[in-house]
Amino acid sequence: MKREKEIKEQVKDRYARIASTGESCCPSCACSGNLVHQAKSIGYSERELNSVPEGTVLGLGCGNPTALAELKEGETVLDLGPGGGLDVLLAAQKVGTKGKVIGVDMTPEMIEKARENAEKDQYQNVEFRLGEIEHLPVEDNSIDVIISNCVINLSPDKLATFKEALRVLKPNGRILISDVVTVGELPEDVRRSFDAWAGCIAGALEKQEYLDTIRKAGFRDVMIVGEHPFSVPGMDDGLTVISIQVKAYKC
Repeated sequence: MKREKEIKEQVKDRYARIASTGESCCPSCACSGNLVHQAKSIGYSERELNSVPEGTVLGLGCGNPTALAELKEGETVLDLGPGGGLDVLLAAQKVGTKGKVIGVDMTPEMIEKARENAEKDQYQNVEFRLGEIEHLPVEDNSIDVIISNCVINLSPDKLATFKEALRVLKPNGRILISDVVTVGELPEDVRRSFDAWAGCIAGALEKQEYLDTIRKAGFRDVMIVGEHPFSVPGMDDGLTVISIQVKAYKC
């Protein structure tokens, strides 16, 4: 429990700095100096990036969950760890004024930044709540779709996170998660590094374990709908880190 608390504090500190200073993104996310270029490389279109306010793109993702979530007008969407609000705002465009998008983040500075970005273009169908993804401040059976982008790997208790996702989803609700996993086991020194946790690496599960965790939480029809490998500076050549996009449904 003490270590989990320390991990969360390290992650919060890092993302507070990113929100406040625009510090470079997590090293596992194919980040380059050009955040727009990085966003395009993981699946965002130029049209999507031009549709959101300046300052929304922070280079924190490892995929584009809104492109694969098949969002429909009028749906209620929850984004786990919205960062600067990029995916929340893109989802809000798709669900329209009859829908709603909620972002939950444990870092106050990120919540403030996301709210500021939403206010720039006067989005009326979005809301940002401070909270942990292992303990969501969201009602039972209230969400149609959950999205998340390179965030659940930061949680020290992924099973609890997916159980919470299941709790808040409506029956037959779905998740579309972009996240970082490994093919092969992480070295123990990396796994124990707080810097590697905050940098999106140490918390990455092996791919099959990640999928099994989603099933263990109670989801059905768990499937990978996209994946791409990328290198991480300084990582052992025998270990592959990949981004996967996973869809699953609540019974």
